[in-house]
Amino acid sequence: MLKRTPTGTWLPAWVPESTLTLSFLLLFCSTVQSATGGYDGSMLNGLNILPSYTDYFQLTPATTGLNTASVFIGCTFGTLISGVLTDSWGRRPTIFWSSVFTLVGVVIQTAAQNIAMFVVGRIVLGFGSAISGVSSGVYLSEAFPSRWRTWGVGLLNDFYYVGALIAAGITLGTGQWQSTWAWRAPSLIQGIFSVLCIVILPFVPESPRWLVHEGYFDYARTSVAQTNTNGDLTDPVAIAIYKEILDALEWEKKEGRTMSPKEIFKTPVARKRLLIGMSAGPFSCIAGNIIASYYLNNELTMAGISDTNDQLKANVVLNVFCFVCSLAGSYLSGKAGRKPTAIVSQTLLIIFLFVIGGLTKLYGDNPSGASKSLVYGNVAVIFLFQGAYSLAWTPLLYLYPPEYSIRANGLAFSALSLNLLACVLVYVMPIGLTNIGWKMYMINGSWDIVVLVLIIVFWIETKGRTLEEIDAIFDGEKHSSVPDVEMIMTGQATIDVGAVEQQLIKSE
Repeated sequence: MLKRTPTGTWLPAWVPESTLTLSFLLLFCSTVQSATGGYDGSMLNGLNILPSYTDYFQLTPATTGLNTASVFIGCTFGTLISGVLTDSWGRRPTIFWSSVFTLVGVVIQTAAQNIAMFVVGRIVLGFGSAISGVSSGVYLSEAFPSRWRTWGVGLLNDFYYVGALIAAGITLGTGQWQSTWAWRAPSLIQGIFSVLCIVILPFVPESPRWLVHEGYFDYARTSVAQTNTNGDLTDPVAIAIYKEILDALEWEKKEGRTMSPKEIFKTPVARKRLLIGMSAGPFSCIAGNIIASYYLNNELTMAGISDTNDQLKANVVLNVFCFVCSLAGSYLSGKAGRKPTAIVSQTLLIIFLFVIGGLTKLYGDNPSGASKSLVYGNVAVIFLFQGAYSLAWTPLLYLYPPEYSIRANGLAFSALSLNLLACVLVYVMPIGLTNIGWKMYMINGSWDIVVLVLIIVFWIETKGRTLEEIDAIFDGEKHSSVPDVEMIMTGQATIDVGAVEQQLIKSE
């Protein structure tokens, strides 16, 4: 059954009564950016292998980098305004309009007649995709059921590999076509995720935290109940979560805090939260996966696999493997914690990068005399590297930053730093691989060591807490009188429902 639910925005909602059903809708609706991003990386991997694409645009290493990196130019501009739009328009309307913008970019990219038109299409696509990434990441972290939030928000970016796998399969199939539709068809299909998002949006509620901030208290309480307790407003868990949100907002008002982007720089505590929370963006970007994510053909050629069809097949298998690893990472980040998962992953990345660099040098020194074991060994380590990346950075990229206030602006800042770095790295990687080859891996492995040290020293564990309970880690006190929600769920604590109801009436 669907229930007509007020949203406080122009976009209406008819929400299912089942929290489980709603959880799936929330997840699928919010995965548009990650699936689009994964599709984009895998598609470009496939296109860069196809002669029909490279010959049509007469690509050089520089123009290959431009065609590929231009999406991050749009992403950079998108993230500059994404936090403000998400907070002013509401989470759902922002996701809607960003999805529309992404579709416009897909159409321009597909119809491209030259490099300039292709680049413009990718900039527009990146602009919409970046805004949807911030809005959907914040939306899912705020609206997903509290008891499943780690899995739900972790899976948000795991869908990167769902999109990547679809693109790998499509480019493998269209790669045999002898026309420009060999690359235009995969480009057009990229819009399917935005269409799916637009279709689902009318069936999910607005974020309860945004509704409370805007003064829609009754709407917010309904949203909390729908997303946590099958719509039961009197359930102790729903009451506790709503009370935490209300108390946190009351405390922020007393402290003079707003949703302005200035808040993330205002105090030493705010700056500390910003630096830790946003670090996931740049750390994931410089980890080294850009090579395999966008230039797998260069990497496999340097490793000894040069056949076009074999490279396309490797792209498919790699994305299946990475998807499985990202699911394992989502589970691990919920059980072991965010910080331990990141430490294990980063350590493995450093080891694998140096091994890939060494094996690539051995092959490059004597390509004709290289044994099959050397070639396949290098490819295997490339796969292991991507799996290690997927273990932590895929789920944590959108799980960790929103856990730090101010959520929309903080996540936007993380995405902005990621996209600025990606603009540079995605452009220079093909040039670097062409000019210095295996040394790129050694350079990347060296700066990954610095990242590992920063994670060990500065990251703070957030496992097992609601967003408001995470606030208490930094502010030094919990701003709500109710027990932690996880303790209520597990029966370790109870609340007096009647007494809390009276407190809610006074607060509202």
